[in-house]
Amino acid sequence: MIEERFDAIVVGAGMAGNAAALSMAKRGMKVLQLERGEYSGSKNVQGAVLDADILEQLTPDFRENAPLERRLVEQRFWIMESRSHIGLRYRFNDCNHQRPNRYIVIRPEFDKWFSCKVKEAGATLLCQTTVTELAQNRRGRVIGVRTDRQDGIIHADVVVLAEGVNGLLGTCAGLRERPTPDQVALEVEEMHLLPRETIENRFNLKRDEGVVIEAAGTISRGMTGMGFIYANKECISLGIGCLVSDLQRTGETPYGLLDRFKRHPSVVPLIDGSELKEYSAHLIPKSGYNTIPQLYGDGWVVIGDAAELDSTSYRGRLNVAMISGKIAPEAIFRVKSRGGRCTSNSLSLYKKMLNESYEDLKKRICRR
Repeated sequence: MIEERFDAIVVGAGMAGNAAALSMAKRGMKVLQLERGEYSGSKNVQGAVLDADILEQLTPDFRENAPLERRLVEQRFWIMESRSHIGLRYRFNDCNHQRPNRYIVIRPEFDKWFSCKVKEAGATLLCQTTVTELAQNRRGRVIGVRTDRQDGIIHADVVVLAEGVNGLLGTCAGLRERPTPDQVALEVEEMHLLPRETIENRFNLKRDEGVVIEAAGTISRGMTGMGFIYANKECISLGIGCLVSDLQRTGETPYGLLDRFKRHPSVVPLIDGSELKEYSAHLIPKSGYNTIPQLYGDGWVVIGDAAELDSTSYRGRLNVAMISGKIAPEAIFRVKSRGGRCTSNSLSLYKKMLNESYEDLKKRICRR
Protein backbone atom coordinates (compact mmCIF):
# COMPACT_ATOMS: atom_id res chain seq x y z
CA MET A 1 0.00 0.00 0.00
CA ILE A 2 1.27 3.44 -0.99
CA GLU A 3 0.94 5.88 1.90
CA GLU A 4 3.47 8.60 1.16
CA ARG A 5 2.63 11.89 -0.52
CA PHE A 6 3.95 12.76 -3.98
CA ASP A 7 4.82 16.02 -5.64
CA ALA A 8 2.95 14.81 -8.71
CA ILE A 9 0.95 11.86 -9.96
CA VAL A 10 0.92 11.21 -13.69
CA VAL A 11 -2.05 9.20 -14.98
CA GLY A 12 -0.99 7.41 -18.16
CA ALA A 13 2.28 6.20 -19.66
CA GLY A 14 1.94 7.18 -23.29
CA MET A 15 4.13 9.74 -25.01
CA ALA A 16 2.78 12.74 -23.10
CA GLY A 17 2.69 10.93 -19.75
CA ASN A 18 6.22 9.62 -20.11
CA ALA A 19 7.51 13.03 -21.18
CA ALA A 20 5.88 14.64 -18.15
CA ALA A 21 7.03 12.02 -15.64
CA LEU A 22 10.59 12.14 -17.00
CA SER A 23 10.73 15.94 -16.94
CA MET A 24 9.57 16.14 -13.33
CA ALA A 25 11.71 13.23 -12.07
CA LYS A 26 14.82 14.77 -13.62
CA ARG A 27 14.06 17.94 -11.67
CA GLY A 28 14.15 15.97 -8.43
CA MET A 29 10.40 15.88 -7.91
CA LYS A 30 8.78 12.86 -6.28
CA VAL A 31 6.67 11.37 -9.05
CA LEU A 32 4.22 8.48 -9.19
CA GLN A 33 3.13 7.30 -12.63
CA LEU A 34 0.10 5.02 -13.00
CA GLU A 35 -0.62 2.96 -16.12
CA ARG A 36 -3.53 0.56 -16.57
CA GLY A 37 -1.76 -1.46 -19.27
CA GLU A 38 0.62 -4.33 -18.66
CA TYR A 39 3.48 -2.00 -19.59
CA SER A 40 3.95 1.36 -21.24
CA GLY A 41 2.98 0.97 -24.89
CA SER A 42 1.05 -2.26 -24.38
CA LYS A 43 -2.11 -0.66 -25.78
CA ASN A 44 -0.35 0.68 -28.88
CA VAL A 45 0.50 -0.93 -32.20
CA GLN A 46 0.93 1.98 -34.55
CA GLY A 47 3.98 3.46 -36.16
CA ALA A 48 4.82 7.10 -35.55
CA VAL A 49 7.20 9.88 -36.51
CA LEU A 50 9.19 11.69 -33.82
CA ASP A 51 10.94 15.04 -34.12
CA ALA A 52 14.44 14.71 -32.71
CA ASP A 53 14.64 18.26 -31.37
CA ILE A 54 11.75 17.68 -28.96
CA LEU A 55 12.93 14.26 -27.80
CA GLU A 56 16.51 15.46 -27.49
CA GLN A 57 15.47 18.07 -24.93
CA LEU A 58 13.99 15.29 -22.79
CA THR A 59 16.73 12.68 -23.18
CA PRO A 60 19.77 13.97 -25.09
CA ASP A 61 21.39 10.55 -25.64
CA PHE A 62 18.33 8.85 -27.15
CA ARG A 63 20.12 8.05 -30.43
CA GLU A 64 22.49 5.71 -28.59
CA ASN A 65 19.93 3.19 -27.39
CA ALA A 66 16.36 4.10 -28.38
CA PRO A 67 14.54 1.59 -30.66
CA LEU A 68 14.49 3.80 -33.75
CA GLU A 69 13.20 2.15 -36.92
CA ARG A 70 14.41 4.50 -39.66
CA ARG A 71 15.39 8.11 -40.18
CA LEU A 72 12.69 9.88 -42.17
CA VAL A 73 14.11 11.17 -45.44
CA GLU A 74 10.97 11.52 -47.55
CA GLN A 75 7.28 12.28 -47.19
CA ARG A 76 4.86 11.35 -49.94
CA PHE A 77 1.28 12.52 -50.37
CA TRP A 78 -1.19 10.64 -52.55
CA ILE A 79 -4.52 11.84 -53.96
CA MET A 80 -6.32 8.59 -54.71
CA GLU A 81 -9.05 7.60 -57.13
CA SER A 82 -10.69 4.19 -57.17
CA ARG A 83 -7.83 2.49 -59.04
CA SER A 84 -5.09 5.10 -59.39
CA HIS A 85 -3.39 7.98 -57.63
CA ILE A 86 -1.40 11.13 -58.24
CA GLY A 87 1.46 11.72 -55.89
CA LEU A 88 3.77 14.40 -54.52
CA ARG A 89 7.12 13.87 -52.81
CA TYR A 90 9.12 15.97 -50.43
CA ARG A 91 12.70 14.85 -49.92
CA PHE A 92 14.60 15.99 -46.83
CA ASN A 93 17.98 16.39 -48.51
CA ASP A 94 19.38 18.35 -45.57
CA CYS A 95 19.18 15.29 -43.31
CA ASN A 96 22.27 14.87 -41.17
CA HIS A 97 23.25 11.20 -41.29
CA GLN A 98 24.85 11.39 -37.85
CA ARG A 99 22.09 13.37 -36.14
CA PRO A 100 18.88 13.06 -38.19
CA ASN A 101 16.01 15.27 -37.09
CA ARG A 102 13.10 12.88 -37.79
CA TYR A 103 12.69 9.21 -36.98
CA ILE A 104 10.07 6.54 -37.60
CA VAL A 105 9.34 4.40 -34.53
CA ILE A 106 6.97 1.60 -33.53
CA ARG A 107 5.06 2.72 -30.45
CA PRO A 108 5.08 -0.41 -28.23
CA GLU A 109 8.86 -0.74 -28.46
CA PHE A 110 9.55 2.97 -28.17
CA ASP A 111 7.11 3.58 -25.32
CA LYS A 112 8.62 0.72 -23.32
CA TRP A 113 12.11 2.21 -23.79
CA PHE A 114 10.84 5.70 -22.92
CA SER A 115 9.27 4.30 -19.75
CA CYS A 116 12.64 2.82 -18.72
CA LYS A 117 14.13 6.31 -18.95
CA VAL A 118 11.39 7.55 -16.65
CA LYS A 119 12.21 4.90 -14.05
CA GLU A 120 15.95 5.56 -14.36
CA ALA A 121 15.24 9.21 -13.56
CA GLY A 122 13.70 8.16 -10.25
CA ALA A 123 9.94 8.10 -10.86
CA THR A 124 7.82 5.30 -9.40
CA LEU A 125 5.82 3.46 -12.07
CA LEU A 126 2.90 1.15 -11.30
CA CYS A 127 1.48 -0.71 -14.29
CA GLN A 128 -1.72 -2.74 -14.37
CA THR A 129 -3.14 -0.07 -12.10
CA THR A 130 -6.39 1.68 -12.95
CA VAL A 131 -7.13 5.08 -11.50
CA THR A 132 -10.80 4.84 -10.57
CA GLU A 133 -11.37 8.38 -9.38
CA LEU A 134 -9.80 11.78 -8.89
CA ALA A 135 -9.94 12.65 -5.20
CA GLN A 136 -11.24 16.15 -4.48
CA ASN A 137 -11.71 18.09 -1.25
CA ARG A 138 -14.88 19.96 -0.33
CA ARG A 139 -13.83 22.96 -2.38
CA GLY A 140 -13.35 20.86 -5.51
CA ARG A 141 -9.56 20.90 -5.45
CA VAL A 142 -7.91 17.73 -6.76
CA ILE A 143 -5.79 16.31 -3.94
CA GLY A 144 -4.84 12.92 -5.38
CA VAL A 145 -6.31 9.75 -6.86
CA ARG A 146 -8.00 6.51 -5.91
CA THR A 147 -7.01 3.28 -7.66
CA ASP A 148 -8.11 -0.33 -7.92
CA ARG A 149 -5.03 -1.39 -5.94
CA GLN A 150 -5.97 -0.04 -2.53
CA ASP A 151 -8.54 1.78 -0.46
CA GLY A 152 -8.00 5.42 0.36
CA ILE A 153 -6.36 8.30 -1.43
CA ILE A 154 -2.86 8.55 -2.86
CA HIS A 155 -2.10 12.21 -2.24
CA ALA A 156 -0.19 14.59 -4.50
CA ASP A 157 0.28 18.34 -4.91
CA VAL A 158 -0.80 18.04 -8.55
CA VAL A 159 -2.27 15.36 -10.80
CA VAL A 160 -1.20 15.30 -14.45
CA LEU A 161 -3.89 13.76 -16.65
CA ALA A 162 -2.35 11.98 -19.64
CA GLU A 163 -5.18 9.47 -19.96
CA GLY A 164 -5.88 9.76 -23.68
CA VAL A 165 -8.64 11.33 -25.71
CA ASN A 166 -11.50 9.65 -23.84
CA GLY A 167 -10.48 11.43 -20.65
CA LEU A 168 -12.92 9.56 -18.42
CA LEU A 169 -11.33 10.67 -15.16
CA GLY A 170 -11.51 14.33 -16.02
CA THR A 171 -15.01 13.93 -17.40
CA CYS A 172 -16.35 12.04 -14.38
CA ALA A 173 -14.80 14.61 -12.06
CA GLY A 174 -16.56 17.41 -13.93
CA LEU A 175 -13.30 19.01 -15.04
CA ARG A 176 -13.95 18.71 -18.78
CA GLU A 177 -16.59 17.79 -21.31
CA ARG A 178 -16.32 14.52 -23.15
CA PRO A 179 -15.33 15.07 -26.82
CA THR A 180 -18.21 14.90 -29.28
CA PRO A 181 -18.15 12.56 -32.33
CA ASP A 182 -17.12 15.44 -34.60
CA GLN A 183 -14.08 16.12 -32.41
CA VAL A 184 -12.45 12.68 -32.58
CA ALA A 185 -11.37 10.32 -35.33
CA LEU A 186 -11.28 6.54 -35.15
CA GLU A 187 -8.00 5.23 -36.52
CA VAL A 188 -7.49 1.59 -37.47
CA GLU A 189 -4.09 0.16 -38.35
CA GLU A 190 -2.37 -3.06 -39.33
CA MET A 191 1.25 -4.14 -39.18
CA HIS A 192 2.54 -6.23 -42.10
CA LEU A 193 5.81 -8.15 -41.79
CA LEU A 194 8.25 -8.17 -44.71
CA PRO A 195 12.00 -8.71 -45.09
CA ARG A 196 14.07 -5.57 -44.74
CA GLU A 197 15.50 -5.80 -48.25
CA THR A 198 12.01 -6.17 -49.71
CA ILE A 199 10.82 -3.02 -47.98
CA GLU A 200 13.84 -1.05 -49.13
CA ASN A 201 13.40 -2.20 -52.71
CA ARG A 202 9.70 -1.43 -52.82
CA PHE A 203 10.04 2.04 -51.30
CA ASN A 204 13.36 2.83 -53.02
CA LEU A 205 15.23 3.23 -49.74
CA LYS A 206 18.86 2.80 -48.74
CA ARG A 207 20.08 1.36 -45.42
CA ASP A 208 18.28 3.18 -42.57
CA GLU A 209 16.25 5.57 -44.76
CA GLY A 210 12.52 5.78 -44.10
CA VAL A 211 9.44 7.15 -45.84
CA VAL A 212 5.90 8.07 -44.80
CA ILE A 213 2.95 8.13 -47.20
CA GLU A 214 -0.21 10.08 -46.38
CA ALA A 215 -3.21 9.45 -48.62
CA ALA A 216 -6.53 11.19 -49.24
CA GLY A 217 -9.28 10.93 -51.82
CA THR A 218 -11.77 8.18 -52.57
CA ILE A 219 -10.36 5.90 -49.85
CA SER A 220 -12.26 7.91 -47.21
CA ARG A 221 -15.58 7.46 -49.06
CA GLY A 222 -16.44 11.16 -48.89
CA MET A 223 -15.67 11.43 -45.18
CA THR A 224 -13.08 13.58 -43.40
CA GLY A 225 -10.12 11.25 -43.10
CA MET A 226 -6.74 10.07 -44.35
CA GLY A 227 -4.80 6.89 -44.94
CA PHE A 228 -1.14 6.43 -44.04
CA ILE A 229 1.74 4.03 -44.64
CA TYR A 230 5.01 3.83 -42.66
CA ALA A 231 8.03 1.96 -43.97
CA ASN A 232 9.68 0.44 -40.88
CA LYS A 233 12.74 -1.82 -40.71
CA GLU A 234 11.01 -5.16 -41.14
CA CYS A 235 7.34 -4.27 -41.28
CA ILE A 236 4.92 -1.82 -42.85
CA SER A 237 2.36 0.06 -40.74
CA LEU A 238 -0.76 0.78 -42.75
CA GLY A 239 -3.98 2.42 -41.58
CA ILE A 240 -6.77 4.92 -42.07
CA GLY A 241 -8.69 7.27 -39.79
CA CYS A 242 -12.00 9.13 -40.18
CA LEU A 243 -14.16 11.35 -38.00
CA VAL A 244 -16.47 9.34 -35.76
CA SER A 245 -19.38 11.60 -36.71
CA ASP A 246 -18.85 10.76 -40.38
CA LEU A 247 -18.70 7.04 -39.63
CA GLN A 248 -21.98 7.36 -37.74
CA ARG A 249 -23.60 9.34 -40.56
CA THR A 250 -22.54 7.06 -43.40
CA GLY A 251 -22.64 3.69 -41.67
CA GLU A 252 -19.19 2.89 -43.04
CA THR A 253 -17.07 0.51 -40.95
CA PRO A 254 -13.44 1.28 -40.09
CA TYR A 255 -12.31 -2.25 -41.01
CA GLY A 256 -14.14 -1.92 -44.32
CA LEU A 257 -12.29 1.30 -45.11
CA LEU A 258 -8.97 -0.29 -44.19
CA ASP A 259 -9.69 -3.36 -46.30
CA ARG A 260 -10.45 -1.21 -49.37
CA PHE A 261 -7.34 0.89 -48.76
CA LYS A 262 -4.96 -2.07 -48.60
CA ARG A 263 -6.58 -3.63 -51.70
CA HIS A 264 -6.08 -0.47 -53.76
CA PRO A 265 -3.86 -1.14 -56.81
CA SER A 266 -1.37 1.46 -55.59
CA VAL A 267 -1.03 -0.21 -52.17
CA VAL A 268 -1.11 -3.92 -53.08
CA PRO A 269 2.46 -3.98 -54.52
CA LEU A 270 3.82 -2.50 -51.29
CA ILE A 271 2.42 -5.21 -48.99
CA ASP A 272 2.23 -8.16 -51.41
CA GLY A 273 3.37 -11.38 -49.74
CA SER A 274 3.45 -9.82 -46.26
CA GLU A 275 2.37 -11.49 -43.04
CA LEU A 276 -0.29 -9.65 -41.06
CA LYS A 277 0.99 -9.42 -37.49
CA GLU A 278 -1.25 -7.01 -35.57
CA TYR A 279 -4.43 -4.95 -35.82
CA SER A 280 -5.41 -2.03 -33.60
CA ALA A 281 -8.02 0.69 -33.32
CA HIS A 282 -7.97 3.84 -31.23
CA LEU A 283 -9.44 7.33 -31.01
CA ILE A 284 -7.40 10.43 -31.77
CA PRO A 285 -8.34 14.10 -31.25
CA LYS A 286 -9.46 16.15 -34.23
CA SER A 287 -11.15 19.06 -32.51
CA GLY A 288 -8.93 21.98 -33.55
CA TYR A 289 -6.99 24.64 -31.66
CA ASN A 290 -9.94 26.88 -30.88
CA THR A 291 -11.87 24.11 -29.10
CA ILE A 292 -9.11 22.91 -26.77
CA PRO A 293 -10.73 22.35 -23.35
CA GLN A 294 -9.65 23.78 -20.01
CA LEU A 295 -6.08 22.56 -19.46
CA TYR A 296 -5.60 23.31 -15.76
CA GLY A 297 -7.41 23.81 -12.49
CA ASP A 298 -6.93 23.52 -8.74
CA GLY A 299 -4.48 20.63 -8.34
CA TRP A 300 -4.55 19.32 -11.92
CA VAL A 301 -3.35 19.79 -15.49
CA VAL A 302 -4.18 17.85 -18.64
CA ILE A 303 -1.73 17.01 -21.45
CA GLY A 304 -1.46 15.14 -24.75
CA ASP A 305 -4.52 13.58 -26.37
CA ALA A 306 -6.51 14.17 -23.19
CA ALA A 307 -5.98 17.88 -23.84
CA GLU A 308 -7.24 17.33 -27.41
CA LEU A 309 -4.01 18.77 -28.79
CA ASP A 310 -4.23 17.88 -32.44
CA SER A 311 -1.76 18.06 -35.29
CA THR A 312 -2.13 19.00 -38.92
CA SER A 313 -1.05 15.45 -39.84
CA TYR A 314 -1.39 12.02 -38.31
CA ARG A 315 2.37 11.75 -38.02
CA GLY A 316 2.77 14.98 -36.00
CA ARG A 317 0.36 14.25 -33.15
CA LEU A 318 2.91 12.55 -30.89
CA ASN A 319 5.28 15.48 -31.10
CA VAL A 320 2.56 17.85 -29.91
CA ALA A 321 1.89 15.40 -27.05
CA MET A 322 5.55 15.51 -26.04
CA ILE A 323 5.52 19.31 -26.18
CA SER A 324 2.67 19.49 -23.69
CA GLY A 325 4.36 16.76 -21.61
CA LYS A 326 7.48 18.90 -21.43
CA ILE A 327 5.91 22.31 -20.82
CA ALA A 328 3.42 21.29 -18.10
CA PRO A 329 6.22 20.02 -15.78
CA GLU A 330 8.19 23.21 -16.39
CA ALA A 331 5.21 25.25 -15.24
CA ILE A 332 4.58 22.97 -12.24
CA PHE A 333 8.24 23.12 -11.20
CA ARG A 334 8.28 26.92 -11.41
CA VAL A 335 5.21 27.14 -9.21
CA LYS A 336 6.57 24.72 -6.59
CA SER A 337 10.10 26.16 -6.60
CA ARG A 338 8.65 29.55 -5.69
CA GLY A 339 6.87 28.00 -2.74
CA GLY A 340 3.48 28.32 -4.39
CA ARG A 341 0.57 25.90 -4.37
CA CYS A 342 -0.73 24.27 -7.53
CA THR A 343 -3.90 26.32 -7.79
CA SER A 344 -5.87 27.20 -10.88
CA ASN A 345 -4.35 30.66 -10.82
CA SER A 346 -0.73 29.48 -10.53
CA LEU A 347 -1.14 26.64 -13.05
CA SER A 348 -2.44 29.06 -15.68
CA LEU A 349 1.29 29.49 -16.32
CA TYR A 350 1.11 26.14 -18.18
CA LYS A 351 -1.29 27.47 -20.80
CA LYS A 352 0.68 30.71 -21.09
CA MET A 353 3.92 28.79 -21.66
CA LEU A 354 2.22 26.45 -24.10
CA ASN A 355 1.16 29.42 -26.20
CA GLU A 356 4.34 31.47 -25.89
CA SER A 357 7.22 28.99 -25.73
CA TYR A 358 6.48 27.37 -29.07
CA GLU A 359 5.82 29.87 -31.80
CA ASP A 360 4.94 27.08 -34.19
CA LEU A 361 2.42 25.41 -31.85
CA LYS A 362 -0.59 26.72 -33.73
CA LYS A 363 1.00 25.49 -36.97
CA ARG A 364 1.32 22.02 -35.44
CA ILE A 365 -2.22 22.09 -34.12
CA CYS A 366 -5.05 21.75 -36.59
CA ARG A 367 -7.42 24.65 -37.12
CA ARG A 368 -10.74 23.64 -38.58
